[in-house]
Amino acid sequence: MSLSFPLRDRILYTSAPAFIMGIVNATPDSFYPGSRAGSVEDAVERALQMEAEGADIVDIGGESSRPGGAYVSAEEELSRVLPVIEGIRSRSAVPISVDTRKAAVMKAALDAGADMCNDISALEDDHALADLLAAAGAPVVLMHKKGTPDTMQLDPRYADPAAEVLSYLLERAEYAQTRGIRKDMIILDPGIGFGKRKQDNLALIAATRRFTAAGYPVLMALSRKTCIGDMTGKPVSHRLAGTLAANQIAVGLGAQWLRVHDVGETRDMLAVVQELQTYGIH
Repeated sequence: MSLSFPLRDRILYTSAPAFIMGIVNATPDSFYPGSRAGSVEDAVERALQMEAEGADIVDIGGESSRPGGAYVSAEEELSRVLPVIEGIRSRSAVPISVDTRKAAVMKAALDAGADMCNDISALEDDHALADLLAAAGAPVVLMHKKGTPDTMQLDPRYADPAAEVLSYLLERAEYAQTRGIRKDMIILDPGIGFGKRKQDNLALIAATRRFTAAGYPVLMALSRKTCIGDMTGKPVSHRLAGTLAANQIAVGLGAQWLRVHDVGETRDMLAVVQELQTYGIH
């Protein structure tokens, strides 16, 4: 089985069970120190290395959304991400996603050659963003979060995490379509770690099939997050094995996108899953 997904001016294909989105943080304060690029050159090299290791798309972020983090201005975000996009585009045609909530940042990114928007606010924070993406014919990842990064982990509560998060994401997907974004260009992200307790995160991972059954591709962003540490007792630098296990389960439940720091290892995991699936293990 192969997967396909429409970008602005091309179709993304993979024969693997899921697309791999490699994380490139052009920020000084992302939660995983090993993911922080110290310079534009470093960020570009990381993106190219991820492409070589098998990333289907690289996700460039210039505003950390870690718990307790603070938002930055559009000007600051642009100064971080735009040179990286331009540097990648001068050397590679690898698809580029931009992790942003802001129309001004996304417009400049699209003009520089980006292909997709990854919006942690699900098009709520900047109403101009949906219209921009629709006009550009660019896809979008809609993520659920409760609150803002500086407050989202202050006692979040859910009666039924899966039902509440899915209801919100379907509402935002419907909104995106009313603004002109095609349904087949919308990806849903349950927002693991964004205003969730341990039990909420685990319930959402376990309920992946409920999200995939809603008719949209689902992205799981579990890489080295606190919930992996909660399950393994390991610090962020030692959460790769736990991440791979959680991602394998999510893919087995139908997730078609994985956002990860460790591209090569994820590609190996998916290769094993793919081979075993051909022998009837599902």
